[in-house]
Amino acid sequence: MPTARIRKSGNSTVLVLPPHYLKERGFEVGEDVGFELFRKEALKKLWGRGKHLKIDAQKAKDELRKEW
Repeated sequence: MPTARIRKSGNSTVLVLPPHYLKERGFEVGEDVGFELFRKEALKKLWGRGKHLKIDAQKAKDELRKEW
């Protein structure tokens, strides 16, 4: 999952996205898009919490990557 950084630009804030991410998905500068924000640290809290689940970690990662 790509990450982006929120930066200040004058009195506004901007969300800086990698150009290749936009190009791969066919977006152009100036388009209106929807988004959902969450802190990257929130994912770290989940690490190791699924040990009781009997799943193959590699298969789970492969399934998640299909959605990206």
